[in-house]
Amino acid sequence: MSMEITHLGSGSRGNATLLQTEESKVLIDCGFSGRQIERRLARIGVEPTSIDSILLSHHHSDHVQGAEIFSRRHGAKLFANFTTCAHLGLDPVNQCRIFEALERVQVTTDLSVLPVPIPHDRADNVGFIIHSGSTERAAVVTDLGEPTDELIRHLKGCAHISIESNYDAKRLALGPYPANLKARISGRGGHLSNQQTAELLAEILSPQTRSVVLCHLSEKNNAPHLAESETLFRVENWSGDLRISTQDGPEFSHWLGQAEAEILTR
Repeated sequence: MSMEITHLGSGSRGNATLLQTEESKVLIDCGFSGRQIERRLARIGVEPTSIDSILLSHHHSDHVQGAEIFSRRHGAKLFANFTTCAHLGLDPVNQCRIFEALERVQVTTDLSVLPVPIPHDRADNVGFIIHSGSTERAAVVTDLGEPTDELIRHLKGCAHISIESNYDAKRLALGPYPANLKARISGRGGHLSNQQTAELLAEILSPQTRSVVLCHLSEKNNAPHLAESETLFRVENWSGDLRISTQDGPEFSHWLGQAEAEILTR
């Protein structure tokens, strides 16, 4: 059984990732308007009504902006933890399916996820480890100030990893943001820098990991070539595929569960 992962867009203005198997289609986060999500799905030939479920990582608007309206308009089930559900003002019985951290969630008949708690800015945020019926796992993790030991254990051995590489430390330090915002971004509850992400990947990557996507890049404090070069500098003896997800997406898909990896450029 195979799973296709497509980033519909990633950054401070909105985030959404599409998971597709032979039997189901699921969004991780829905941080664009309902209409914008529909347009981005149309660009890759996906009907909005075919989306079975939406998994929400946390309540910040760039991850949930269009979730409730898209769910109502197209009948997609919403999954979130209690904190996220409460912040969105959703009924945890009738409007949202509540999950607990570190408890496996059967989202559709052929797709399940493990929500792993990660620290981020007064939000009960989680990263998702994804299982699609094959022996391979994938991960989608953004918005964390530092990787936890628990997260590292779950990332090791994943065939695909999408992880944020939010800011370049020098650009952030010299940039126009006020000091308190700079401290918040670079703190434990903020975001991962290019260096932090590269060091994490150097620790966890193995031949089992066939592809990595660097995502949630800051438009003011980062650039794709900086994130990519930092990772390539620190990661040794790994021959997988490295890509960058931008705000404008969707750009590419990755297939898991096949005899060989297949990257499709759109």
